[in-house]
Amino acid sequence: MKGIVLGAGLLLASTAGAAQAPQGDPKATEQWSPAVPVVTPGAFVGWPAPADAIVLFDGKGLDKWSAVKTGGAAGWTVADGTVTVKKGTGNIQTKQSFGNYQLHLEYRIPAAITGEGQARGNSGLFLASTGPGDDGYELQIMDSYNNPTYVNGQLGAVYKQTPPLANPARKPGEWQTVDVLWTAPQFGADGAVTRPAFVTAHVNGVLVQNHTQVKGGTTYIGQPRYTAHGRAPIKLQDHGDPSAPISFRNIWIRDLKD
Repeated sequence: MKGIVLGAGLLLASTAGAAQAPQGDPKATEQWSPAVPVVTPGAFVGWPAPADAIVLFDGKGLDKWSAVKTGGAAGWTVADGTVTVKKGTGNIQTKQSFGNYQLHLEYRIPAAITGEGQARGNSGLFLASTGPGDDGYELQIMDSYNNPTYVNGQLGAVYKQTPPLANPARKPGEWQTVDVLWTAPQFGADGAVTRPAFVTAHVNGVLVQNHTQVKGGTTYIGQPRYTAHGRAPIKLQDHGDPSAPISFRNIWIRDLKD
């Protein structure tokens, strides 16, 4: 394991070997307080793709995406201009890889959603999908409208790392927006971190992450760590909870200078 110290004594580590199986208690990394303030967002605003954007999903097909499990065609359901998670088929990711970028997507939790906590309308936007054994960096997408869970796992959190600044969730059944500015991490020739990742994110037009330093790959169990990588795909999650699947639309990205 190699790493460098950045900021106030924060060790950012990277490894070149295969990822180890997680061990320990997932509750050890759950943060339950302080509570995130609820903010009622303004009227819905869906942003059309600007002229220089790459449209990742236009409502017609998933030709820009592949199945993570197989590398083949993405198996989610496309209908009525939306793509809906097909439970059990696994995550999907972009065929193209990215470094720094600006991304927009819209999502909808089913109006009749059931369950509670993490088992209610759960998905996730992985800002860089870094390979087998490493999920990458997840910005949480789930139903956080009157649905308590650990604050570093609710809507807009950098999962198991940084709680959102606000909870601007709309009611299930309504379309919602996520807008992200991602600064990818950089690594030296020896795999050590030379610059950590940063993310700024808005949910429904409300700032939830403000140039937040990402501590490493997000993980369900254990502490975050960095594994050296280059440009990477972006991934959407097929979460294993039993609640009804969520839908997405109007996904576009502006590829920025690394």
